[in-house]
Amino acid sequence: MQIQFFGAARTVTGSKHLVTTEKGTRILLDCGLFQGIQTDEANQNFGFNPSEIDYLILSHAHIDHSGLIPRLAKQGFKGPIYCTSATADLCRVMLLDSAHIQEKDLERVNRRRQKQNRPLIEELYNTEDAVHALSLFQEVQYNKPFFLGNDKEVSVLLTDAAHLLGSAAVHLTFQDNGHAKQVTFTGDIGRPDDHILRRPDAFPQADVIICESTYGDRLHEKEGDMQAHLLKIVRETCVERKGKLIIPAFAIDRTQELIYALDQLSSSGKLPQIPVYIDSPLAVRATGIMKAHDECFNPEILEYIEKDGDAFAFPYLHYISETSESIALNGKKEPCIIISSSGMAEAGRVKHHIKNNIEDPKCTVLLVGYASGNTLAGALKRGDKQVDIFGEKYDVNCHIANLDSFSGHGDYNEMLAFLACQNPEKVEKVFLVHGEYETQLSFKQKLENAGFKNVYIPELFESVKI
Repeated sequence: MQIQFFGAARTVTGSKHLVTTEKGTRILLDCGLFQGIQTDEANQNFGFNPSEIDYLILSHAHIDHSGLIPRLAKQGFKGPIYCTSATADLCRVMLLDSAHIQEKDLERVNRRRQKQNRPLIEELYNTEDAVHALSLFQEVQYNKPFFLGNDKEVSVLLTDAAHLLGSAAVHLTFQDNGHAKQVTFTGDIGRPDDHILRRPDAFPQADVIICESTYGDRLHEKEGDMQAHLLKIVRETCVERKGKLIIPAFAIDRTQELIYALDQLSSSGKLPQIPVYIDSPLAVRATGIMKAHDECFNPEILEYIEKDGDAFAFPYLHYISETSESIALNGKKEPCIIISSSGMAEAGRVKHHIKNNIEDPKCTVLLVGYASGNTLAGALKRGDKQVDIFGEKYDVNCHIANLDSFSGHGDYNEMLAFLACQNPEKVEKVFLVHGEYETQLSFKQKLENAGFKNVYIPELFESVKI
């Protein structure tokens, strides 16, 4: 058996891991977009032939894990795409939204390149490609194993990873000359005390683990500090300075967690009576999908919903879908909170909101999740004094705040707890993916201290025999 790493290797985007069995069956785990370099060769070329892939198993719907699926199908992939029902529902809106963004961004980029007499960029995919790719999706349930194909060479089990609605860890069991070998791909590991989702499932003993490592060198704020920190930022920005609070947030899960936190603050009478705008058509649709999949919710939010009626609605909360309404927010002078995607501020409406407020010292940009260093959110989090937005330079005069406790990624203690169901003595190898290299080195040491041996950090395109 062979594993080759075509993305999320010593970086956190572009998740793609190709498993090839002894019989030559080719199984792709995730097919994510490299974010921050959307027109770069990394997204144009897979490094493998899509038409030769037999199966795709998708851990969850985030674009850095699913965003190149339409291009995969466009370039010849015809196999089934297996994922949970909630992931399929989210992808039906996310991939169409991504296609729309690809089309609009490409148009803008190519206009600029044409003026510069530079070669035009090929589109990654369009709406038609996304629709075709979605026809390949096949929904499967958590904790119900199934076989790939009729020869029963490989069985698959999905368990709840609690990172995003419908997210899963993927467990592959290979039959080789009467012996079974299990490879587990953790996907992105969620948090045991997520505000909305259930706790992660324990999973069967693995021989090989492909493990994410995003927050392998840090701990999150404790829950008790999170709402107080959020409220402090709201009051300082909107009440004291009378500015706008701009929050780039992934349209799915992060946005709903923010709404839920603000709903709780509103219900307790602590939230100032200022407008809160959810400015993202995708987030509006995703909130409806989340409500339809409350089987993924934890007991606490279900109890809150029973008492409150709705965890995603409160006075002064406005959901915005129309472009004209989004543009109108730029002309509003009164203090407000604007939550908009994308989470790394690389595309979508939030990029316009940041552009229009980044030089205003009354305003704040609040970063609530992981931001890759080569994205706009990453530059702001790093403390860059000047950033590039739509090809123009802007001085960063606004306040920049961070609230990592909203992250859907477990910190290193939470990831170790996720792996605690394993006997380290029986794990032959751990591959660390989906993390920056220095962070991975730190997490490697923590895993070794916990008894795991042969912890390895693969490079991009590296192929390893098992």
